[in-house]
Amino acid sequence: MTDSVFAAERLLFDPAQPQPDAIPTIFAFPNEYTVGITSLGYQVVWATLASRADVDVRRLFTDRAEALPSEPELLGFSVSWELDYVNILAMLESLGIAIWAKDRSDRDPLIFGGGPVLTANPEPFAEFFDVVLLGDGETLLGDFIEAYKGIRHADRSTKLRRLAQVPGVYVPALYEVTYETPDGPIQAIAPVDSEIPATVQKQTYRGNVLSTSTVVTEKSAWENIYMVEVVRSCPEMCRFCLASYLTLPFRTASLEDALLPAIAQGLTVTDRIGLLGASVTQHPEFEELLDFIARPEYDHVRLSIASVRTNTVTQKLAETLVKRDSRSITIAIESGSERLRMIINKKLDQEAIAQAAINAKAGGLSALKLYGMAGIPGETLEDIEDTVSLMKSLKKAAPGLRLTLGCSTFVPKAHTPFQWFGVNPEAEKRLKLLQKQLRSHGIDFRPESYNWSVIQALISRGDRRLAKLLVLTREFGDTLGSYRRAAKTLRGQLPDLAFYIHEDWDTDQVLPWSHLQGPLPVATLRKHLESAIALFPSNDARRLIAP
Repeated sequence: MTDSVFAAERLLFDPAQPQPDAIPTIFAFPNEYTVGITSLGYQVVWATLASRADVDVRRLFTDRAEALPSEPELLGFSVSWELDYVNILAMLESLGIAIWAKDRSDRDPLIFGGGPVLTANPEPFAEFFDVVLLGDGETLLGDFIEAYKGIRHADRSTKLRRLAQVPGVYVPALYEVTYETPDGPIQAIAPVDSEIPATVQKQTYRGNVLSTSTVVTEKSAWENIYMVEVVRSCPEMCRFCLASYLTLPFRTASLEDALLPAIAQGLTVTDRIGLLGASVTQHPEFEELLDFIARPEYDHVRLSIASVRTNTVTQKLAETLVKRDSRSITIAIESGSERLRMIINKKLDQEAIAQAAINAKAGGLSALKLYGMAGIPGETLEDIEDTVSLMKSLKKAAPGLRLTLGCSTFVPKAHTPFQWFGVNPEAEKRLKLLQKQLRSHGIDFRPESYNWSVIQALISRGDRRLAKLLVLTREFGDTLGSYRRAAKTLRGQLPDLAFYIHEDWDTDQVLPWSHLQGPLPVATLRKHLESAIALFPSNDARRLIAP
């Protein structure tokens, strides 16, 4: 391993000098350095730990590491992608640590994890982790470290029981899951005794200073970018959207106290700024932020903006992006069908989409990228045809503007109103239909893999029984076929894969994450689901899952 990658980093915080008795800690990202260092969440947690004199933290990636402690007490993982579990298991093995939490002794470090994947549904990975941190790290991380310091020299069982008392700290081993049958639905999830909380509440940070990059480097996937979180969550609450529902409430960074100082700091080390958030342009002072970035003294700055709400694409925004070296803008439309957008609570009409394209072209942008989805609950073939018609109409409305439609398959996510729906098996055919229709009209169509979306759904809705399948899949080669082979080998020990992937679940059944409380209660999610189902075609069998 070489130190040149770490030497290229420009830090925007002052690491503390660890005390002699500082907690030896490894903080890992289960992917390559270029990917991990581009994760704003990973950056911020690492910097938070490195800023503490009572923690001696070293970083670990799949392809490189800092000088690691020989006897770490804590080993943390930031998990942003479900399929990175393969790397988590490999990294544990490379460090000589048992992959199963039950097989670890007092000599082993506590394995903790966090990030969007684990906050949404940690259950498929529960037996690999000693501790899972649910929610925003701003306060949760400090609470975790302080609690650990108080029990640092206790035995492993005592540590876990004490940590389970910290709000947002989930200790999977202290919850027992029972099933109606070995391969049937979950019967109940309960703590092992009355001293352990019955539910664990996701922790929510409510401040007005959000995350910013703590390190800038040319070695990141987004070269030399300084990232600024403008908003957290999204006020639109599309009914399938994890980024909205899991991170509620919608929060905005203060313009004067957070955003402008952050950008000024970032520009001391780079000329590339990235504005992040699920709905950046819905910041109440976005116009003022845009005016600040448009100042002549920032003519050298390159600006990137995450996906923006369609009806906020103005000619002024497009012109600013062009001046700041951007050539395209991305909007999420989900479908060309207005009826389907109503089902998912996407408050957007055809005229607004067309106007976004017109404004993008008028402002000088050369390309418009759109995000869509196939297999949305309530979808019909007519809705697919509406998407084709919309894209053709956009081509006429803004001639010369390069159009790209990226399209994924609907995947159900925990803590959203659509968590009870399975993946529509017809989605694969519908992706192929879109490809055939759009490419024949010269529109760039980029579908995501249906088969890997199916695996994502398996993990997104999985319970603890999947852990054995994940380990076996890895042994079989970690291919699509490996999942089917592993499921066949484990037949009778877990449900058929279709149960997790394709089946619509009853709204009164115990979910794998029923003991983990997200931002909204289940009763509210059911109401949002009912509102969607009321708009389904009258002959749609999926109406049957309504309570």
